[in-house]
Amino acid sequence: MDRFAPSRRHFMGLLGITAAAAVSGLRAADVQLPFDNGKRQLVEGFEGKGRMILQRTRAPLLETPFEVYDNGLLTPVDRFYVRWHTASAPRQIDTAAFRLNVHGHVERELSLALADLRSLPAREVTAVSQCAGNSRGFSDPRVPGAQWGNGAMGNAVWRGVNLRQVLDRAGVKAGSMAIRFRGLDAAPPHFGKSLGVDIARNDDVLLATHMNGQPLPWDHGFPLRLVVPGWFATYWVKAVSDIEVLTTEDDNYWMAKAYRIPATPDGSTTPGAPAGATTPISTMPPRSFVTNVRDGDRLRAHSQHAIRGIAFSGKAAIRRVEWSGDGNTWHRCQIDGEGGVYGFRRWHTQIPVGAPGGQQLLVRATDAAGNVQPLHAGWNPGGFMRNAVESLNLVIA
Repeated sequence: MDRFAPSRRHFMGLLGITAAAAVSGLRAADVQLPFDNGKRQLVEGFEGKGRMILQRTRAPLLETPFEVYDNGLLTPVDRFYVRWHTASAPRQIDTAAFRLNVHGHVERELSLALADLRSLPAREVTAVSQCAGNSRGFSDPRVPGAQWGNGAMGNAVWRGVNLRQVLDRAGVKAGSMAIRFRGLDAAPPHFGKSLGVDIARNDDVLLATHMNGQPLPWDHGFPLRLVVPGWFATYWVKAVSDIEVLTTEDDNYWMAKAYRIPATPDGSTTPGAPAGATTPISTMPPRSFVTNVRDGDRLRAHSQHAIRGIAFSGKAAIRRVEWSGDGNTWHRCQIDGEGGVYGFRRWHTQIPVGAPGGQQLLVRATDAAGNVQPLHAGWNPGGFMRNAVESLNLVIA
């Protein structure tokens, strides 16, 4: 029987709290994220993972240390952030018995084994997975939820089968409104997300079995993960085992109550304002980051300094990245050719370094649809969708 089961050490590392790290042999050191109450542990020793920032042990939340993003276009699997919603993340799966069930408003119900899926043509997509609450720790006023820094994101090559092929095999009937996906993490409220039929049938939406050329590990959704390029990762259901075609809007908790933002143009509102209409979060707005210089770094006065970083958007391909020293005058950066529509795009430039003292560095991205990062962060009660221009304060000596 082909099973996936983590070791006892991994199990202890997930279920325990700080003391369990020592019991299970995990190595840990303190790290400070750049906001109030940002002290975390940098742990090493979770099965299959290198050094990660520990946000929570159950359900597991692990953040990618930011320096990882400077090492290459793709985020290594062993440094890729981890986010599960419930403590019932499946840790033992009989792959021979596993079935993907497709039902609801369809011509024929399906129960597909992994071998059935492997018989379909494979497709690869390079895409950023980003938690909707990435950077939530910077929210002011503070909001509840995982207090992420900027490391709840990663870029990978995902390989699997096109979801549309599976839907066509089932035969989605006329009048269908949404496709709901559920995984094997069964603790209530049972996690489920849905997509409109047109979105679900996009050629780039995958049922992925591989990540950066490796079979999906359990913490990234083994044996099957929904990949929705351009959309926040709350829709990227892990260990997906159930697909239901609906004739009405999805009223499950995770669509009707959770992961919603104010129905305003930028998804923000004023802290303390009366609750108004909301809408489900969906595509990612543009973001850009400097990866080789940190806030507070020292640069040599009267010199030129190379800076580089990453940019991405879920709404359209990145068209422009710019830097500024004052937020008024902006200068173009060079964008590398690799990365594709949905992945990280690398960029680089040279900036002049002035006289000794302080110097500000800002970067912003614009995508092909004209979406541009705002100078100031919006606020919403969920701490979702932060994409303000990043600003670094450098020391010139």
